[in-house]
Amino acid sequence: MAISEGGLLTDELRRQVWPRLLNVPPHVLEREPETVERENNKDYNQVLLDVQRSLRRFPPGMPDEQREGLQEELINIILLVLKRNTQLHYYQGYHDIVVTFLLVLGEHLATALVEKLSTHHLRDFMDPTMDNTKHILNYLMPIIERVNPEVHDFMQQAEVGTVFALSWLITWFGHVLSDFRHVVRLYDFFLACHPLMPIYFAAVIVLYREEEVLECECDMAMVHHLLSQIPQDLPYETLISRAGDLFVQFPPSELAREAASHDSMAASTFKDFDLASTQQRPDSVLRRRRRQKQAALERSAATAVASVAQPSAARRFVRLAVMGLTVALGAAALAVVNSALEWAPKLDFFP
Repeated sequence: MAISEGGLLTDELRRQVWPRLLNVPPHVLEREPETVERENNKDYNQVLLDVQRSLRRFPPGMPDEQREGLQEELINIILLVLKRNTQLHYYQGYHDIVVTFLLVLGEHLATALVEKLSTHHLRDFMDPTMDNTKHILNYLMPIIERVNPEVHDFMQQAEVGTVFALSWLITWFGHVLSDFRHVVRLYDFFLACHPLMPIYFAAVIVLYREEEVLECECDMAMVHHLLSQIPQDLPYETLISRAGDLFVQFPPSELAREAASHDSMAASTFKDFDLASTQQRPDSVLRRRRRQKQAALERSAATAVASVAQPSAARRFVRLAVMGLTVALGAAALAVVNSALEWAPKLDFFP
């Protein structure tokens, strides 16, 4: 249900299904609440600032007293998870994920699920450095290159990198989407799938905006500005289905080495690109003509493709479900991600 069209539909269903998707055992759900000392807590001041800035994440029209109570619960959840797991390090944006669980599940259940999520799906984001986060971002360009080399080459030529997608990834899009229904729909999908599924969804958004990207001036600032502004009227079900297709077609194990060779922030650090950047930038008219030819070819093949794609949908959902059960749950998820990334080069993208 979580990966099928519409997702889990109601918060009542999510309260029943999300714990199962994260494989949280009953005794953890029944754990007694704890108090956390805030005074002299190394994370408290930053958490407080972030939570105070999270007003728009709460339903519009909510009474101030109720919202302030939820913000206190949000602080409690974050500090408690960090207290129980001293190997985890708070990052700005973490609260955007936690508040989603709080609003859907309530404080007690949200605490148990956020703790499991933090030690598995979000584990790489909670390291002392951003190295593993950078590695995950490295998967974006290889996915785009496999599907649309023209968009990939244009982005490389513009030197835009992937920093525009950082907030998408580390907040599971909670920070950038204004409609809470869309946020929880994505959480249904991500919780049921591989921990790297958010980067596939990020790639799908870029690919969906192909025309906008290629019509943009080939300039880093211009392209970054365009991509960092996510349209709020995206066809989410279509994009979710497409992300699932791409994950099955180009699994992380197939992209790992390509991801390691991509500079996720600025392509100009590579010698090959330094040489290429001295050449003239692509002419916009030639790009437009090439897009028109490609569109004509795609239209001519659409009928044949459609007849094959429809029967494969059921098989795709089965494969995604199996992958979600065997990879996204438990410690194996972290092992899969780390094993694919541990040998990747450490690049200083955040000076």
